[in-house]
Amino acid sequence: MKSRVPVVLLACGSFNPITNMHLRLFEVARDYLHQTGLYQVIRGVISPVNDNYRKKDLAAAHHRVAMVRLALQTSDWIRVDPWESEQAQWMETVKVLRHHHSELLRSLPQKEGWDQGKAVSPVPTAVPELKLLCGADVLKTFQTPDLWKDEHIREIVEKFGLVCVSRVGHNPKDYISGSPILQRYQHNIHLVREPVQNEISATYIRRALGQGLSVKYLLPDPVIAYIKDHNLYSKDDSWKGTGAQNSEGETS
Repeated sequence: MKSRVPVVLLACGSFNPITNMHLRLFEVARDYLHQTGLYQVIRGVISPVNDNYRKKDLAAAHHRVAMVRLALQTSDWIRVDPWESEQAQWMETVKVLRHHHSELLRSLPQKEGWDQGKAVSPVPTAVPELKLLCGADVLKTFQTPDLWKDEHIREIVEKFGLVCVSRVGHNPKDYISGSPILQRYQHNIHLVREPVQNEISATYIRRALGQGLSVKYLLPDPVIAYIKDHNLYSKDDSWKGTGAQNSEGETS
């Protein structure tokens, strides 16, 4: 029986705040890849964007990382990685993928060894594939003029690959057919259907919190408690992101 290819799923975005929808993306994507019989998902990674993304109402990175960490307390395979958020400047998505790919290669067992002066042939180690996990709304942003660099889109879909989960109001097949780059590498784009439509919006969450409305069951309880304890997203929240949005779409 042919062994499955190990896969690491990476999600980049604001996670402002992280919602149950974000967590659900990972579960749906993992189920889909396992059902193909070709892949074995070994890890999920959430990478909150840097503060210098300067999106409106963007909470400070240390808060967003802390909330993701709390949300993942019950997960045994997804973790948060603060590297992107700790950089001196905003990082383009392809650069975040390159970093995590390098970390993956560095973590692999050494391929050579010595036993009493003789070279030892190690058991072959499958190199994990790193794939960008996103919603279909992010795939649509590839069409937005001057938002993504063509060479970055090409590198993402050719070298890494996409796992794109469906969202209401989006037709990812149309987005692929409308892009020569996506068409060329569509074999490396996995379209995943979410059978339970989950349209929890972080934008709605922030608005509801600002109005004092309940967000219970939309966010993990520890995240709700953290938001309350640190007075985030309220009308008198003193920290507000400023400035124009940088390039590239992302998971809000």
